[in-house]
Parts: sequence; C-alpha cells; structure tokens
Amino acid sequence: MNLSYLAPVGSVIALLFAAYLAQGVLKSDPGSREMVRISMAVRKGAGAYLKRQYRGVFLFFVAMFLLLAAMAAGGFLTMFVPFAFITGGFFSGLSGFIGMKIATAANCRTACAATDSLNSGLKVAFKAGAVMGFTVVGLGLFDLSFWFFFLKFWYSDPAHLALAAGQSLESAQVQAITSAMLTFGMGASSMALFARVGGGIYTKAADVGADLVGKVEIGIPEDDPRNPAVIADNVGDNVGDVAGMGADLYESYVGSVISTAALAVAAGLEFKGVTIPMALASVGILASILGSFLVSTREDASQKELLTALRRGIWGSGMIIAVVAWPLIRIGLGPGYTGVYAAVLSGLVAGILIGYSTEYFTSDTYGPTQKLADSSVTGPGTVIIRGISLGMYSCVFPVLIVGVSVLVSFYAAGGSSNFNMGLYGIGLSAVGMLSTLGITLATDAYGPIADNAGGIAEMAHLGEDVRKRTDALDSLGNTTAATGKGFAIGSAALTALALIVSYINQVKVINPEFVFDMQITNPAVLVGLFIGSVLPFLFASFTMESVGEVAQSIVVEVRRQFKEIAGLMEGTADPDYEACVDICTKSAQKEMIRPAVVAIAAPLLTGLILGVNGVIGMLAGATACGFILAVMMANSGGAWDNAKKYIESGKHGGKGSEAHKAAVVGDTVGDPFKDTSGPSINILIKLLSMVSIVFAGVILHFSIM
Repeated sequence: MNLSYLAPVGSVIALLFAAYLAQGVLKSDPGSREMVRISMAVRKGAGAYLKRQYRGVFLFFVAMFLLLAAMAAGGFLTMFVPFAFITGGFFSGLSGFIGMKIATAANCRTACAATDSLNSGLKVAFKAGAVMGFTVVGLGLFDLSFWFFFLKFWYSDPAHLALAAGQSLESAQVQAITSAMLTFGMGASSMALFARVGGGIYTKAADVGADLVGKVEIGIPEDDPRNPAVIADNVGDNVGDVAGMGADLYESYVGSVISTAALAVAAGLEFKGVTIPMALASVGILASILGSFLVSTREDASQKELLTALRRGIWGSGMIIAVVAWPLIRIGLGPGYTGVYAAVLSGLVAGILIGYSTEYFTSDTYGPTQKLADSSVTGPGTVIIRGISLGMYSCVFPVLIVGVSVLVSFYAAGGSSNFNMGLYGIGLSAVGMLSTLGITLATDAYGPIADNAGGIAEMAHLGEDVRKRTDALDSLGNTTAATGKGFAIGSAALTALALIVSYINQVKVINPEFVFDMQITNPAVLVGLFIGSVLPFLFASFTMESVGEVAQSIVVEVRRQFKEIAGLMEGTADPDYEACVDICTKSAQKEMIRPAVVAIAAPLLTGLILGVNGVIGMLAGATACGFILAVMMANSGGAWDNAKKYIESGKHGGKGSEAHKAAVVGDTVGDPFKDTSGPSINILIKLLSMVSIVFAGVILHFSIM
C-alpha cells in the first residue's frame, strides 16, 4: 500500500477544515461599533507591519535565490534548490499571514461572545486559533507533497541520476529526492526567523513601553484607551505571537518530516521509510480535527477547569495517533519494525510531559508562580531574582524528558544493532511530537486572541462581568502560550538533532571519501563546540537589546503625549496611537537584521575556517545551549507574567499595590525573555543546521581545515 498519497489528502482536509472554522468565526457577532473600530485599528496596524516586513524579506529572498542559483550553476547544489528555498519561505510566511488575519478578525468577536458566556468566548478564540493550527499543517504538507511527487517524477528518469557503483535505481532516486527536499527547509527557517524576531521585538517593545508608563508611572489599568501605546501593544500580540509563532512551528513541522525522511535513506528503508513521517503527519491532522470538537467548558470555570477543557482536545488527538500509528507502521514498514512504533509513542509522551512541566512552572495554579508572586511584597529585586531562579530550575525537567525520549527512540527502533535505524527512530519521535500540531498550535494561538479580546473589552468599556471572563481567558492564554513555547522548544531540540545527522549524511552523499573526526579532542570540533555554545547567548543579547532600544522610544513618546496632549489623562482627548505603531514598525524591521545575519553567517564562516568537523561541533554546542537557554527564558517570562496576573486577581493588595508594581517590573523583564529571545532561539538552532546542509558542498570545497 502506497502511504505517500495520505500527505496530499491530509493537506487538503486541513485547509478545508481551516476554511470551515474561519467561516464560523467570521459569522460571529463582531460587537458594537466601538469594538469594531478598535479591532480595525489593530488589524490596520498589523497589516501595515507585515506589509513592511514582507517587503524587506522579499529583497532577502531574491538575494538568496540568486546566490543559490549561482551555487547550483557551479555544481554545488541541484537546480531545484533555489526554487525549493522560495516555496519554503513563501508558505511559512503565508501561514503566519493567514493566522494573523483571522486573529485580528476574531478579537472583537471573542469579546462580544464573552458577553454571553465564558464558554462562548472560549469557543470563538479557540476556533480562530485552530484556523492558524490547521493552516500551518495544511500548507506544510502541501509543500512537502508537491516537492516529493515532483522530484519522484523527475528522478524516475535514470538519465537525471548519478548512480554510484552497485547502487540500485530506487536507492539513487530516494537519495536525490530527500537531499533536494532538505534544502527547502532553509527557506522556511529563514522566514520564521524574520517573523519571530521582528514580531517579537515589535510586540515586547510596545508591551514594555505601555506598562512602564501606564501601569508603573501613571497608575492606569492595562489596555486603558488613554495609553498611546495600547493599540501598538495589541498589534504586537498578533504580529509576534500569531504570525511569528505560525511561521516558527511551520518550519519545525516540515523540518521534522524532511529530516526523518533523509534519515530513512541512511537506514536503508528507501521509499517506504520516507513515506512513514508524511503519513503520520497526515493522520495527525485527522486526529487534531476530532480532538478540536472536545474543547468546551462551563460558566465560572476555574483556571484548572479551563486548562482541562483544552487538554481534552490534545489528549484525545494524542490517543488517536497512538492507536492509528500501530497499523500505519505495520502496513508501511512491515511487522518487523514494531520498535519504530515505540519511538513515535516516546515523542508523543515527551510532548505531553514537556507541556505539563511548562504548565507547572508558569501557571499561577501551582506553587512556583505563587511563590514568585509572594516575593513581590519585598520589591522588584526579589521578584527578578526568584524569577530567574525559577527559570533555571525549570530547565532540568525538559532536558531529562528529551534525553529519555532520545534514548527510548534510538534503542526501541533498533539502534543497538543498526545505528542508522536508531537515528531514524529519533527522527520519528520528533514527528510523533509534532503530529498533533494542528490542535497544539490552536491552544497557543488562542492566547493572543484572548489577550486582544480583553484589551477591547477594556477600551470599549464593557461590563465588569465581561472583563472578568476575558481576564480568565487571557490568564489561560498566558499558560497555554507558555506551554506552546515549551512544546516548540522541545520539538526544536529533537528536530535539530535529526538535522545534525542529516548534515553528516549530506556530506557523505557529496563526498563519500570524506573522513570524519568528531572526537572532542579534535581542536576543530572543540572550537566549534565553544562557538556554537555562545551563539544562543549572542543571539539573545542582540534581541534583548533591540527590545530595550525600541521600548525606550515608546516610553519617551508615551510620556510626551501625556505631557503635551491636553485632556488626555482626563479622557476628553484622544491619544495619537499611530505614532507608537509607526515607531514599533520601523524599529522592529531595522533591529531584526543583526540577529538574522548571525544565524545565516555563523555556520558558513565556521565551516570555511574549521571545516566540516568544526561545523558539527558548532551545531552540537548551539543545540545543547540553545535548548536550555530557550527553556529558561520562556519559563521565567511566563512565570513573571502570571505572577502579575495572580496579584491582579486580588492577592497581596491587588492592582495598584506596591506588590503589583514590583510584579509589573518583573513582567517587563520577562516580556522579551518569553516572547522575543526565548522562542527565537529554537529557530536559530534549526536554521544553523539548515544553512550548514545547503552550504555543505561549498564548505567541503573551500574550507581551510
């Protein structure tokens, strides 16, 4: 049975379901004229930002296309690579754009639905988040399917292949197909980096600027319409946490599938091994659709009950995958590959456990965040100390979970007797973790939609009961967003590991005679390890500095308006929202260049100086340090945010108290931690591998070591 046809079928089903959900969201009542006006201002700002961003990214992609075309003409790449690079970036950006469009349309509709009941608001926000989730997996599988079937057709002609001595036609075909497909992941990773870093700088600069002046200096509520940065803050939720996250997980999704397909070739599984990750991804779409119908709650539900409502959908999808993966693998690979099924299960379980770990350390339902809130009584210094400590401690559990998953996957798949089969098992564990991405991403994208809804409820002066419901949805969104980031970072670690192995295999394909020396005592490997270890810190430094620079500009502008616009504080005059939106838009575009240059130039320069072995050391160091630093920053930031929300619910004096002001300071530090630097690092560690794979031929030919 040819399972490869499941991929295009799954793609079409995902996109149709996303269209169905979008139609349902758009049919919902958008609310009053004032609510629609505010929503349109957010949509206009988000559209202006993305238009400017895509204009700059377009120039980058044109330059890279020409560079890759020149490399293809020189024989370093196949002629399909420049075009695959473009499609990878295009669909990654498109998935984020569609998600942003539906999110900005759903914010007022969620607020309006919350006037009826908590469950109504939850359903609208979740449906809108699910549009993003199913768009990402649908477009990802579409791109994968197109290149797989096109390249399979092209390489069916033996004249297009270079057969090695003793190599079968099928083996040569599948090797050529996967080598070409690996490279389009670089396009997706590049687009994700621009979307995540640029959007992250925008959203957190606006958020920090609005909070420092509005909450701390002037003492007005969050999302108060008098605050000139409030629209920019709401725009940022969409361009950073929706469009950025969509592009981010798109490249994780396709990266896990294509790297596992490449590992199948090394394991000697040929076409049947390549189709398994594609088929699993397709079945995951159906499982996610069924799971999405399980999400609902009751009025006055607690945070635990709201979390359980979302968990039901994820658990249901996971159980369906666990059941269906068994016959799928037996049909696709045969009865002798039972251990591969265990590898898939280990990825599924690891994803759930990482979600639990993140939830425990960031939700105000549990002790760590409650104790962090307690520390606010003694001022912002103790809040920051305890928040950093919490983040550091929280790294232990995801590392252990991923470590156990790697070992289980490797040995269950037969790694003790066949090393390459063990590596294939690790790749499948990443696919298993991401197989239910449709619904997992829905719970993540739900967060910024609920946050926007709360802002609209405040600015449109809706009733206290409505604001209470939107606050509950927003608080839940903080936890689900943190859980989503933990899931993204964990999947990035497994995907990056598979990509490192794919890089080694790509070098073997280009030069079968190359001798690897990956011992730690090899100076090139050791120096590469140090370089890779420091790259996440350098990258985080650049992005944190950028948020600080832009936030300073916002603070100055907000102070100016409160000082110069007569009647602004009294509410009799309107602030100039456009000024803050414009500052964030222009500055984010400029500030994202430096981090992007680091991510793309580092592997090439390392390879040209230290050679292939040095690149392997660099990738290993970046993956290990990047994974840990990303978890630490994301969890510290999430805990600071929810500690602030915990105090705002009435603890330690509630809003306006000294404890609340201290928690706001902690939250301003945590904002770029959790929404800019932390989640961007997981793109960095995969992009480094992708760039290394694309430029492997150049490094082999021109390196000085």
